[in-house]
Amino acid sequence: MRTVPLRRVLSFLGVVGPLIALAGCTFENAPILDPKGPVGEWERDILFRAFGIMMIVVIPVFVMTAWFAWRYRSTNTKARYDPDWMSNKVDAVTWIVPALIVTALAIHVWIFTHALDPYKPLESDNEPIEVQVIAQDWKWLFIYPEQGVASVNQLAFPSNVPLSLKITSDTVMNSFFVPALGSQIYAMAGMQTQLNLLADEPGTFVGRNMQYSGDGFADQHFEAIAMPRADFDAWVATVKGSAAKLSDEAYEELAKPSSAHPVIHYSAVSEGLFDRIVLKYDCGMTCSAETK
Repeated sequence: MRTVPLRRVLSFLGVVGPLIALAGCTFENAPILDPKGPVGEWERDILFRAFGIMMIVVIPVFVMTAWFAWRYRSTNTKARYDPDWMSNKVDAVTWIVPALIVTALAIHVWIFTHALDPYKPLESDNEPIEVQVIAQDWKWLFIYPEQGVASVNQLAFPSNVPLSLKITSDTVMNSFFVPALGSQIYAMAGMQTQLNLLADEPGTFVGRNMQYSGDGFADQHFEAIAMPRADFDAWVATVKGSAAKLSDEAYEELAKPSSAHPVIHYSAVSEGLFDRIVLKYDCGMTCSAETK
């Protein structure tokens, strides 16, 4: 009876083992592949199409690698050895095909980069909910200017209603991302970026900072909760009943570095707080005391 060398067994397990492990994964661990909003769906489709275009060259490479390894194995004495062999046709294919793939990818990304401009409002029959987002060390502050409330590490909004986000940072650069809804965008001190999202259905999603920002980076995540409109109105009413108010003094205390910060609700917000945070870095040392 012929025995299989241990080296071959280990090599086989090294290839097949990870595939078996991945077979048990679900979309819950990969929300990008199972998005809950139109933006995430469009971005997933772009990813799949780009992957399909690249497979035009990747699959033949793997097939030919396996075929050449088998064809020119040491035990095959019938394979012709011709180290000086050349073919203009083969050279043309190896250059033209990748060039066409790169061109197709460039056109594809160019078109959809403009089509999915994060600043462009989403089409909907419902009026968008505006939320101002401030990145801090190491937490997220969400201000609802229309409702006059704020929350820390909890972004609540109605499902099937566009979410219009204005984003800045009161610390180093951060990156705002809710994988289940799509689009990642930077939060930068002294600047305001914008992002428009929409959730097709109620649900609780994980959002986080994707830009390393120091010691508390690992715990800088938040809840993004899409809920029916009636539930959102009830959430706003509950927040309005909170005893905490986000005055300028309370904000200065909140802005101090803290890790794994709990969810906090504020029933009132100092007027113009978001704009003052942007201006604090935009005008530097020349700002008057009134704008700081």
